[in-house]
Amino acid sequence: MTPINASAAGSPTGRLQQQDNVFIHPWEDLAALGGNHRTIIARGEGIHLIDTDGNRMIDGPGGMWCVNIGHGRREIADAIAGQAMTLGYFSPWAVSAEAPARLAARLAAAAPGDLDHVFFTTGGSTAVDSALRFAFFYNNLMGRPQKKQVIARIGGYHGSTHLAAGCSGKLSEKRHMDMPDGVHLLSCPKPLLRPAGMSVDAFCDARVAELEAKILELGADRVAAFIAEPVLASGGVIIPPDDYHRRCLDVCRRHDVLYISDEVVTAFGRLGHLFASEAVFGIRPDMITLAKGLTSGYVPMGALLISDRLLRDIAGAGGDARVFFSGFTYSGHPVAAAAALANLDVIERDGLLAHVRRVMPHFSARLRALADLPVVAEVRVIGLMAGVECTLDAAHPHEDRDYAFTLRVDRHCQRMGLLVRPVYNMCVMSPPLIITEAQIDRMVDILRAGIEQAMAEVAAERRASA
Repeated sequence: MTPINASAAGSPTGRLQQQDNVFIHPWEDLAALGGNHRTIIARGEGIHLIDTDGNRMIDGPGGMWCVNIGHGRREIADAIAGQAMTLGYFSPWAVSAEAPARLAARLAAAAPGDLDHVFFTTGGSTAVDSALRFAFFYNNLMGRPQKKQVIARIGGYHGSTHLAAGCSGKLSEKRHMDMPDGVHLLSCPKPLLRPAGMSVDAFCDARVAELEAKILELGADRVAAFIAEPVLASGGVIIPPDDYHRRCLDVCRRHDVLYISDEVVTAFGRLGHLFASEAVFGIRPDMITLAKGLTSGYVPMGALLISDRLLRDIAGAGGDARVFFSGFTYSGHPVAAAAALANLDVIERDGLLAHVRRVMPHFSARLRALADLPVVAEVRVIGLMAGVECTLDAAHPHEDRDYAFTLRVDRHCQRMGLLVRPVYNMCVMSPPLIITEAQIDRMVDILRAGIEQAMAEVAAERRASA
């Protein structure tokens, strides 16, 4: 297939595409390096992206789950510029600054339960790494140096740094990558995968029992933490059964295992609340990791919320100073903190949480209607995030073939004005939270047409080769 965005070599876009081939992108196929013709984005406006050829597209994936308040917000640009002119950097080892201090207090005040302290990082991966390092540090100070095993889940994604990648359960991405020892993956809590005849309640029972069995198999005195996204985002918007998270937390409490809720995607309005752990799933975890919507993607920043209980335990452990030897040159970066504060101001002033809750039913209904297409195996929707799973042959799913199909869908959708993010055999939607019902209609109409055109293209090719 000719790439949709292959431009003439001498054109402005063609020259940029040649230069872009020097940029090794995340998850780059190095065997194809030099031959890519990616869409080159020139600017963003609201829910739209405009490429260098002037084509206007709805930003279906919202950047990477992160452009929550939309593109081109003057409030964020002004906050970034003003902070950069006032104070562009400080060393978090030696002193502090106004913006990160204010942001820490604001996050702690909004967080569930006793998650009243904030450790700033550079993004989601480093937030997850910091959570795991804190769990190990905590157990060392508690006199339990052997309590270092971590439990995660197949289908989960927690980042690209070493520890975070080790906890990620997207198995095809680990084929040629070395991973740390001490991470144990449970079955994916995706109800579609349950055996024929098994109810969703029974499936939930089995997944919760599997967690407890793994803790007992490893030894509760050796398991440090269970880490879980409330919704497995990059795994394809996998929504565990109702009550799954609360029951998993009960298991962790019973066996003194820390529960880390990875809210890098679900926080800051994606599910209609600032934090989803308690408001949506009814849990108060020991730690929460944050990034993405914290600044709406305008500048990189991550954070780790830590329970007061853990800090009290450390303070009461006795001994000499208990220094958490972890941190980053850009921890609490003042420009990023100013962007985050402005982002929170926009979310509050514009009533975006209420807006999300108001448009969620329409978003869900329109996307779920795609289930009538023969290639759509399942549509999963929660809040303003959705995964439309496509399988050309439901009886014999094939990862590479179905992924090629979703790439076709993206190619057709881009021509019609929608950027899609293919994730394996899924079309993932997580648009900016400012999207209206009319814009949802436009987005889903294009997605339906893109799937239909890809189906027709495959059918024509099969007839030609018959």
